[in-house]
Amino acid sequence: MTYSSFDCLKVEHDGPVGWLINDRPEQLNAMTAQMRDEFAVAWKELDADPDVRVIVHTGEGRAFQTGVDVTEIATDGVGMERYRESVEQFDLHFTAWHQDVGKPVITAVNGICAGGGFHWVADADVVIAASDAQFFDPHVSVGQVVAIEAIGLIRKMPFEAVMRMAMVGRHERISAARALELGMVSQVVDPPEQLRSEAQALAETIARNSPAALRATKRALWGALEVGLTDACRLGAKELVSMWGHPDQEEGPRAFAEKREPVWQPPAR
Repeated sequence: MTYSSFDCLKVEHDGPVGWLINDRPEQLNAMTAQMRDEFAVAWKELDADPDVRVIVHTGEGRAFQTGVDVTEIATDGVGMERYRESVEQFDLHFTAWHQDVGKPVITAVNGICAGGGFHWVADADVVIAASDAQFFDPHVSVGQVVAIEAIGLIRKMPFEAVMRMAMVGRHERISAARALELGMVSQVVDPPEQLRSEAQALAETIARNSPAALRATKRALWGALEVGLTDACRLGAKELVSMWGHPDQEEGPRAFAEKREPVWQPPAR
């Protein structure tokens, strides 16, 4: 598949794994208006690529992502107003969750993750981090409100830990080890230089499973966050039954019995 040309992102392909890489290292991968628009396209293209089964998102250089580009906001005469309509209507397009990506998404945090960078931590299916990663939210320190990212995080972390991070702003940082304790990430990679190889290995492990079952599982578990317990279980039951009669459901047990790797149906587009 041929991908679009991007200035602020890199898209790469390694076996069954698609890589989305923030590529403004000199600016600590802060998000400009252009980068925001590029995300909207890149996520959709990776999700549509039949050769990609799992997507890994990481950053180039010493930061994963540091939120909106404050320099652009402060100097271009438009400021945050450029985002007003999309935020008021909650018509956002820069994370995999916003773009309804059906494939598994791993966020691999290298170095600094600050402010708006938490969007991709909150919205990923799995998050891992290099041992030198640092997390902090400076919104209130620059006169901004902590909201959408933190609201996503309180579904996976203790409320007080998220509230503390929101309240202290840039004056306190969370280490990768502490992020693991709090459930923000599920793995810390040491040494940090092995982050991408570990992310690739994890993605390849996930990619060994049925694409159809992974997609239905993702819908069921994310859907459970939107509703109460009973409704979540009812929706989950529908996703469970949706695999009955699917070729992968027969292929999985057959491959297990025959002691071989299963041959799954191609990912749905």
